[in-house]
Amino acid sequence: MKNNTKEKAHSIRNYLFMLGFVVRNAPLLLFALLFFDVLSNLPWLLSNVVLLKYIIDVVEQGVELYRIAVACIAFAVVVVIGNLGNTLFYEIYRPQMAEKLHYKLYSMIYEKAANMDFEAYDNPGFYNDFVLAMNTMSTRVDDILADTQDFFTHMVSIVSITTVIVTIDPVCLIFIALCVGIMVPVGRLIAKVNVDKKKAMTPLDRKNLYFSRVFYLQDYAKELRLNPAGEMIERRYQKNILDRLFTISPFLKKQWILYFNQESLPMTLLICLGVTIYMGYKAIVTKEVGLGSFAATFNGVSSVSSSVFAMTSWFALGVRENGLYVEKYKKFMSAEKKIKDGDFVKKYDEPVSIKLENVSFTYPGCDKPTLKNINLEIKPYQKIALVGYNGAGKTTLTNLILRLYDVTEGAITVDGRNIKDWTLRSYHDNFAAVFQDFSLFGATLGENVAMNGNPDKEKVLDALKESSFSKQLDNGVDSILLREFDDEGVSLSGGEAQKVAVARAFYKDCPFAILDEPSANLDPVSEYALNESMSRAAKDKTVIFISHRLSTTVMADVIYMLENGEIVESGSHEELMAKNGKYAYMFNLQAEKYKEEY
Repeated sequence: MKNNTKEKAHSIRNYLFMLGFVVRNAPLLLFALLFFDVLSNLPWLLSNVVLLKYIIDVVEQGVELYRIAVACIAFAVVVVIGNLGNTLFYEIYRPQMAEKLHYKLYSMIYEKAANMDFEAYDNPGFYNDFVLAMNTMSTRVDDILADTQDFFTHMVSIVSITTVIVTIDPVCLIFIALCVGIMVPVGRLIAKVNVDKKKAMTPLDRKNLYFSRVFYLQDYAKELRLNPAGEMIERRYQKNILDRLFTISPFLKKQWILYFNQESLPMTLLICLGVTIYMGYKAIVTKEVGLGSFAATFNGVSSVSSSVFAMTSWFALGVRENGLYVEKYKKFMSAEKKIKDGDFVKKYDEPVSIKLENVSFTYPGCDKPTLKNINLEIKPYQKIALVGYNGAGKTTLTNLILRLYDVTEGAITVDGRNIKDWTLRSYHDNFAAVFQDFSLFGATLGENVAMNGNPDKEKVLDALKESSFSKQLDNGVDSILLREFDDEGVSLSGGEAQKVAVARAFYKDCPFAILDEPSANLDPVSEYALNESMSRAAKDKTVIFISHRLSTTVMADVIYMLENGEIVESGSHEELMAKNGKYAYMFNLQAEKYKEEY
């Protein structure tokens, strides 16, 4: 019981937190929503009580019937004016104000995402919060606004109609109080069952989303067409549907019982029966009230009951459900960075030494270190190659040098200064990097090379030439890549896309370049041309590159062979081949395979 109360209080705090965000960033939107919703709904609510009573009273008293026409015309004028303001707001101003609010919300999320630790992607819990914040928060803000709007409208309805009922017969408040007394606790139970159902169904909902992704994403399209994998996935989908039916059935039965009790007891016994007998007796037998008062009271109490039902069931459910998502958003936005900025700012014009001293690293949540006691020094202008089998720790080592992660033990220094002393922006400005899992963006070719919105076209062309990019595009470096923002956007082959990524390293004016598998998607001729280009273009840089194709490593000044997170061999290509150790074995193995294939 305590946990349930605590959860509700937490949900309310989260609801108020997001409502506060709306008030701070779009106060007019919230005020206008409440005002125009009341303006459009209140006349209709009161018409069922006040206007109906007036019409029946006029007919019953036999006075001039033109009064009915005047009342109806007045009511119609109020409704038309309300509808005019309502449609102007909902069709013109509200979408614009909502877009501005969403912009503010996602600007904050995008800024947080761009600056959060790279390590966060390794944390499934945090990553899930991140994905939920990205995908659902605009919907949740809209839901919270809609819930607030409905709550306010129902409250206005309850207050205004109850006031009218009191003027007719205060005893009817007893029926309302009894109705509320039944509906509120039952409504809480309904909300709890709905929340429990949502929790139970969430894992199964997640599976359904996976099935949808498999059939609509292009990533799976070839496999589905060439193999009977679709039948396998469909069988799993069918099983998930059966699991869903089994899981949801007990909740549906509980909901049916609760909804029946909440609606039938108050509405049937108290409203339809109680109010009808009580007010019918006063209208027909004692003649204390007219038929208009009888009809108005009956409709009024029914309306109040419906509002109470909505507030105790759907509003309570909305607060708790949205509160869970807002909690994840808050957790994401309040997460502190582990990699902290230092104070030092320096951009080097030419390379300096990089030293790793007793460096070890263990990924969060893992017991076994990925790197153990790494010691090496990279001298200015050297070309360093990191080689080894998959999982040896090569990419992790370059990620540490780039300070995408902080070392678990030891230190990395640049020009004798610990890299933790730098501001991250200043430190990263000294490096160009081409990653194995590089990405192209929905932007121009020039912007993709320069990685900013104001590329130097001559430098872009030079960088593309150095990376051996040869595809002719209609608009040159102004050609849009990908089709997210332009239906005529260009889709590049894997090899050409990789050359664009490599061109980034040639474009950026910096003393260090890190290349992780720069020739992975290239054919042997293109690989050779790229190696030649890199040798020329990187003559004034220190270069650290990772390659599984050991033909690339021949150009390196020093090669480090990693195995199980440790450096097991180091030296030039000639020195390592002379040792006839692990590097020589790997190189000869690849050479034999290459001869067989070509």
